[in-house]
Amino acid sequence: MKNMRDIGVARLREEPPGGRYRVLVDRLWPRGVRKEDSLWEEWLKDVAPSSGLRAWYGHDPSRYALFRQRYREELARAAHDTAVQHLLDLLASRSVVLLTATRDLERSQVPVLAAFLRETLGGTPTTGRPDLE
Repeated sequence: MKNMRDIGVARLREEPPGGRYRVLVDRLWPRGVRKEDSLWEEWLKDVAPSSGLRAWYGHDPSRYALFRQRYREELARAAHDTAVQHLLDLLASRSVVLLTATRDLERSQVPVLAAFLRETLGGTPTTGRPDLE
């Protein structure tokens, strides 16, 4: 297994665990947040689901299983290579928390992305959050 740091997931409005590099992984800028008030170190919108996939899913719980599958397929494509590699590089040197503005963290892209990163690094596919496992 490669050297792997901790990957956490959290909602933007929650207080993420301290000591981690915070990365917003939503394609759209969160409503009501001014850029100067951002609570993260980096915004990596290119790792988020495509606009078409995001619109199709629409946070419909009945579509989540298929959304997960389609998003994982997107993550494996060349279009996401640079963004995924950037996250892997960050994880080589520090713990990271993936942030999203969505209300339904359990059925968002964030646990899918965290599991994908862990699997890519040779780790166990988990959500990174005990209450979501």
